[in-house]
Amino acid sequence: MARKVEVPENALDRVIKYFAPVKAARRFRARALMAVAGGYVGGSRSRRTLSTFNPADTSADAALLPDLAVLRERSRDLVRNSPLASGAINTVCTSTVGPGLKLKSNVDRAYLGLSDEAAEAWERDAEFLWNMFADSPECDSERKQNFHGKCDLVLRSKLENGDVFSLLPFTERPGWPFGLRVMLIEGDRVCNRNWSTDTDQLAGGVELDEAGAPVAYHILKTHPGNVTRKAREWQVVPAFGERTGRRNVLHHYSALRVGQNRGVPYLAPVIEMLKMISDYTEAELTAAVVSGMFTVFITNKEGEIRLAPGEPTAEIGGSASDKDYKLGNGMMVGLAPGEDVSTANPGRPNTAFEAFVRAVAEHVGVALELPYEILIKHFTASYSAARAAMLEAWRFFKKSRVWLAGSFCQPVYEEFLYECVARGLLSAPGFLDDPFIRRAYCLTTWSGIPMGHIQPAQEATAARERIDAGITNREQEIADYNGGDWEDTHAQAVREKKARKKDGLEQATMKPAAPALPAPMDNPDDAPDQPEEN
Repeated sequence: MARKVEVPENALDRVIKYFAPVKAARRFRARALMAVAGGYVGGSRSRRTLSTFNPADTSADAALLPDLAVLRERSRDLVRNSPLASGAINTVCTSTVGPGLKLKSNVDRAYLGLSDEAAEAWERDAEFLWNMFADSPECDSERKQNFHGKCDLVLRSKLENGDVFSLLPFTERPGWPFGLRVMLIEGDRVCNRNWSTDTDQLAGGVELDEAGAPVAYHILKTHPGNVTRKAREWQVVPAFGERTGRRNVLHHYSALRVGQNRGVPYLAPVIEMLKMISDYTEAELTAAVVSGMFTVFITNKEGEIRLAPGEPTAEIGGSASDKDYKLGNGMMVGLAPGEDVSTANPGRPNTAFEAFVRAVAEHVGVALELPYEILIKHFTASYSAARAAMLEAWRFFKKSRVWLAGSFCQPVYEEFLYECVARGLLSAPGFLDDPFIRRAYCLTTWSGIPMGHIQPAQEATAARERIDAGITNREQEIADYNGGDWEDTHAQAVREKKARKKDGLEQATMKPAAPALPAPMDNPDDAPDQPEEN
């Protein structure tokens, strides 16, 4: 059905029509075309529900940067004081990082011309050196965390604050073979030098070239919220080395719009909702406590309180220093004429509280990509519903893991390999000179803790069937099942098999002898008759 459009004639139309009918007709036609233009109801300016909905048309940085400091502060406060906010970020970090991401080197054997044995030997050496680096707090410029702890902190800072920065300095330390260090910089410290106004070349502490690529970062030497209030001094760090092109600064954030130079906190869309549900929960809890304390009010017609602390008729065990009255067990209190006793009944606990909080938590979970069951750790539905919630959340966790590996783990590993090859700890001809060879040596996969299993027996059977059907392989299934490595699992299984046979716990399997075949006959007609089948 065509939409009927009415274009009312106003006073100006009538005046123009009187003096210039042709011009008035053209004007009326233009107004009619403007009235029918646009087919989206959401773009209408005449509807009452949308008449006051007029957001500003701004760039990504113009919409974010003025509010970024406030968003960070409110996000941190919610993480400190709101169970839902804290639980959401803890869930994402635990499921994405867990105890850490495990490196698996996968060099391009065909491009490098390496045999399987040579490639596997090189991969084992690279993984050994990396594990030595990653498992020690010496990789941290502050010597506080190992690399796995840094992974968790990078993801947590990105979720809570919107972004975080990494510097990769080299510092020699006695007794430690590697000079590479990881230094994390909180997003608050990256800001325009001398608090200058944002421009097209400098926005949010990120200095840009004509194409919008970062060329330098303005970093405060101390946190702007430092209580010591030292003099503000900035250090301008180039994004890349002039001679080598080495990355000096890693900026960890997720861009939601084109031209966005800083990250948005994970909780930004639900800050108001989380704050209100936190206040509501506290109010309900306070009301329930008041109701449980059985508060009593004594009223009279005159409005005067005749009871005094310490009077036997008022309370037992009272003293003149008391500021309130206490009820004794089973005691009788005398009341004066005209006095009456009433109790406070806030009607708590509120029977609708759980349903209301659940509805709000479901809205929060939609924005955070966490199903309600995962957000509040409450599984009361069927197996299918619980598994569907886990699968839905796991897509987000895997996406976060891929982001963390690409933004933080892989760049640090490539810098680490560069140092190992330069120091002669690894032999990789052409690594330092040829970017294609370097890329072939740097290929990796990063794995973490698996999703988990609700019915392990059924899922193990499904994994076996997938392997037998050629849909997947043992390496992938082992990584998905427990985050393990196929080669390590296979080697351990071989050692266990040999040890069990050696100690007599398992007998060697003997192949059954093949049945003897009848001797060939010269005349087939001499063969004995075969019994007829029923």
